Amino acid sequence: MKRIRYGRIAAIVTAGALALTACGNDPATDSGSNSSGDDAATSDLAGTLAGSGATSMESAQNAWIAKFGAANPDVDLSYDPVGSGGGRKAFIEGGVGFAGSDSALDDEERASAKERCGGDAYDLPLYISPIAVVYNLPSVKGLQLSPSTVAKIFDGKIATWNDAAIAADNPGVTLPTGTITPINRSDESGTTKNFTDYLSKTAKADWPYEATGNWPKQGTQSAQGTSGVVQAVTAGEGAIAYADHSQAGSLGVAKIKVGEKYVEPTAEGAAKVVEESPLKEGLPDHDLAIDLKRDTTTDGAYPVVLVSYIIVCSKYSDAEQGKLVKAYVSYIASSEGQQVAADEAGSAPISSKLRTDVEAALTSIA
Repeated sequence: MKRIRYGRIAAIVTAGALALTACGNDPATDSGSNSSGDDAATSDLAGTLAGSGATSMESAQNAWIAKFGAANPDVDLSYDPVGSGGGRKAFIEGGVGFAGSDSALDDEERASAKERCGGDAYDLPLYISPIAVVYNLPSVKGLQLSPSTVAKIFDGKIATWNDAAIAADNPGVTLPTGTITPINRSDESGTTKNFTDYLSKTAKADWPYEATGNWPKQGTQSAQGTSGVVQAVTAGEGAIAYADHSQAGSLGVAKIKVGEKYVEPTAEGAAKVVEESPLKEGLPDHDLAIDLKRDTTTDGAYPVVLVSYIIVCSKYSDAEQGKLVKAYVSYIASSEGQQVAADEAGSAPISSKLRTDVEAALTSIA
């Protein structure tokens, strides 16, 4: 578990700063407050809060924990990036106060979570990021792929880089003759579920599988977690995979065909898809799971997108735990928290409307 403690250090730094400012500016005239709550000198929050889940939001979680922890020195925060499936399982079993997941609870999980919480659980969309199709092909820059071509590559129907389908997507480009090595996640993954959901909705004729968090094809090469996939592609020329765009590093990133244009993954393009997508039907009040419009043709939209949810209870039997969850997730949803994630992980800030809906859900927590 990657536990980060910032509170005690922040308190020492704050004390030193106050001693210095006593000779000059009066610290009482500085607000020092932020959207995470009171500052380090006045915060009344205390206790331990643990979360676990999606590896895609690991960078964002580290940044959120650092900022929130510095402002709330007596809160011990941790986030274990075990994958979306592991996070939901730990949450349902009561092992963590909140989960991070790249897919919302399904009906069976929602029923189990209701037993754990003593009330409904909420899926709160707080991390929006494009999924990049990453590849290791030094001789080819700016690779372009249609949904059909992507589906055939990951289903093993296209085996070489100079295949006619790839050539048709990349007119005038000299493609190598080497073998394609597709790599998928070995663990249950919300990124996988979003990626297979995209393929099932945009390339139905070439992708015979349903959306699933476990890779549907047997006998493939796989790796654990987002970092594992990125490392596997980096190590193997000719490899291709899917990963949160924030962790693509120096790998090639393909442009994906949307309508008649090839679009590169951007936070703005991902946000466009979320903005035009409705909530899923039949949800409890304050559950904000989104039915992503993967088949969009909106100019500039990038539909290979994941929405990561912070999953929380509508009721907490431990009042202090509920107080910490509300405070921390309120910070994540704030303009400051969303900007921190944008700066550190390249994610798209949620819209003001979505923030209002998230705040209403948090206010309702008992």
